[in-house]
Parts: sequence; C-alpha cells; structure tokens
Amino acid sequence: MRALLSKAVGGPETLVLEEVDDPTPGKGEVIIDVKAVGINFPDTLIIEDRYQFRPPRPFAPGGEIAGVVESVGEGVTTLRRGDRVAAMVGWGGLAERVAVHAGRCLKIPKDMPFDEAAGFIMTYGTVYYALKDRAELKAGETLFVPGAAGGIGSAAVELGKAMGARVVAAASTNEKVEFALELGADNGLIYPSGALDKAAQKELSGEIKLACGRDGADVVLDGVGGDYAEPALRAMDWNGRFLVVGFPAGIPSFPLNLTLLKSVSVIGVFWGAHAEREPDLHQANMAALLAMYAEGKIRPRISQRFSFDRGAEAIQALGDRSALGKIVVEIS
Repeated sequence: MRALLSKAVGGPETLVLEEVDDPTPGKGEVIIDVKAVGINFPDTLIIEDRYQFRPPRPFAPGGEIAGVVESVGEGVTTLRRGDRVAAMVGWGGLAERVAVHAGRCLKIPKDMPFDEAAGFIMTYGTVYYALKDRAELKAGETLFVPGAAGGIGSAAVELGKAMGARVVAAASTNEKVEFALELGADNGLIYPSGALDKAAQKELSGEIKLACGRDGADVVLDGVGGDYAEPALRAMDWNGRFLVVGFPAGIPSFPLNLTLLKSVSVIGVFWGAHAEREPDLHQANMAALLAMYAEGKIRPRISQRFSFDRGAEAIQALGDRSALGKIVVEIS
C-alpha cells in the first residue's frame, strides 16, 4: 500500500509518497480502508517536531480519517467488516489502510459522505466539548470566535448558533467574514493580519467590544492565539469564559490582572485527552453531534479537496491559513 511519509523534520515539501507494508490488526483493532483524510493544524506541527507528540520516523501525518472497516482483530465486537466509520488516529492517517483501536472509531450514517465524515470528529468534537462542557454556554449569551473561517472557527459558529448563542465572527479578510456570516454568525469583524503593537491591540479590543455589544463577549473560543488573544480578553463581560483551543498565530501571554478585574475564567480545552479520560462523555457528545448533523444544524464545509498524490499540498494550504472550512485529502 502507499503512505505519505515524514522521513525528516521539515515542512510539507519533505513528505514522500512511498510503498509500505500493509498493517495487520492487533488485539482490539480494526483495519480501515481509508477513503478520506481531514487535514488539521496539528498535521502542520507534527512533521516539524513542534507538536506535543513526536512519533518515531518514518510516519504518516493525518490524524482524522474516514473509510470502511476491512478486517477486525481479536476481541472486537462493536465493529465488523464493511462498517462505514470515521476515526481519530493521532497520526498515520495519510495511508491507504490504517490499523485503529476499535474504541477510536465512530460509525457514520449511510448518507454521510466520506469527505464530510473525515472533517467531522476533531473540529466539532473539540468545539462542542469546549462550549458545552468547559464554558457551559447558555442560550442568549454572546460568543466571540476569532479565526471564524477555519475548521475550528466554522464549527464554533455553527454550534454556537445551534446552542442558542449570539455569535460574533472575526477573521482577517472580508471573504472569510462573509463565509462565517453565511454559516449563521450574527455579526462580523475584520481584524488586521500580522503582528499587532499595543496601540493596535487596544484599538482591536474596542472593535471587538463594539461588535459584541455594550457588555462584551460572554465566551471567547480562541483557536488563534498570538496578538489577538489579549484584545479579545479585554473585550469580555463580567464572569466571561475564555477558551484556550489553539495557537496558529503563536502562544499568547497577557496580564493576569485582566482576569481579576472582570472575574474572567481562562479555560484550557484539551479535547484529545478528554476523549481518552472521559470516554462516556465523549461518546455522548458524538451522539449529540450526529443528531445535529442529521437535523441539518451542522455540516462540514469542504472548501478544498486534494488527491492522495497532492497530500503535501493540502497540508501546505492549511499552513498558509488560506482555507475556508475544511481541507480533505481523498485517498480512494
């Protein structure tokens, strides 16, 4: 079979498509014939050794897959050959076949396309856990979403609206803000790209508060970080909840007195660890998300599809932060 391998530390240009041995299922595992792979921000980090996990090389990036169960290993009773599934694998997904523990798989509806399934679990799972379980977002509250056109951001817009919040979307271009408004955001804000000095941060904070309303945001879902984090924190309402999700713009720092002055909580969101540590809650959340999908309340927006031999280009496109919604690599 073929796999897109990282054999040396570096960017997408270092990846090579090679023939490798087919996997065999271990105890509790299944082999998935991969149809599509969702590309996510960790894929840009893991090949450069900048992710919290560093698998031994050679390895294939790609943490989110969808396909068909080809075979099952000893002790697997929840899945059988021919089942349509999505799965979180961490890495290794950019391959024609992947061995996955059965507990990491999610059966998908017959009418869910594989490309949508490959872009479903990580973004919606992360955001729903963040909004529902970490921030306890309530109907009528204001949710501010920077990076609202990306995978996490677009999921946050959809889920925020599905949960009854007023959603204010922010992004770096008019095209991206318009995309978020089409997803259902109530208001939009274009922020400057690149580094922001203190004066620019102060100005941005005022614009965020104006967009969110007199009292500011109740919840910020920050999947961007960098110089955008402090302005968003300053624009929050009393008892606000600031959700730390990711740092494509860099790991931010801000004065802790800001949290004291408004009684704001800064809350970390480590969805992968949650899924491992709280499997029952994770499964319940996945069931709720599939129900929302069936009702048409959420649906992954696939903006770009790449063939397997262009998988490195897919990772580059995400790293360039030019994507709207999700990027998917179609394997077969």
